[in-house]
Amino acid sequence: MAERALRGTRLGATSYENDAFDCPNGHHFSVPFAAEAELPATWECRVCGSVAIAATGESPSPKKAKPPRSHWDMLMERRTVEDLEAVLAERLEVIRERRSTERGEDLGASRAHRRSA
Repeated sequence: MAERALRGTRLGATSYENDAFDCPNGHHFSVPFAAEAELPATWECRVCGSVAIAATGESPSPKKAKPPRSHWDMLMERRTVEDLEAVLAERLEVIRERRSTERGEDLGASRAHRRSA
């Protein structure tokens, strides 16, 4: 081991043991860790950047992940289908009223325009 690696460190504070990792692309490399550090099961390959697995053969345990919630799932937590149908009916009525008043104004404006011409 190089003398420069030991300079400025306390004895026993750092482990200079290298833990090896194997890349799925055939690369093999080692990484030094502190003695008290928990060794990771995976590490990014220094050569190609893919995920390398510890050479000890311990594969990482899969993490339990919650399925992502959709917008519909979150909406159904707050409202029932009956509530949603009622809101939809109210909004459709507002839109229909707005369209009928806009059509009435458009017809009145076009008639007034014809008279002045």
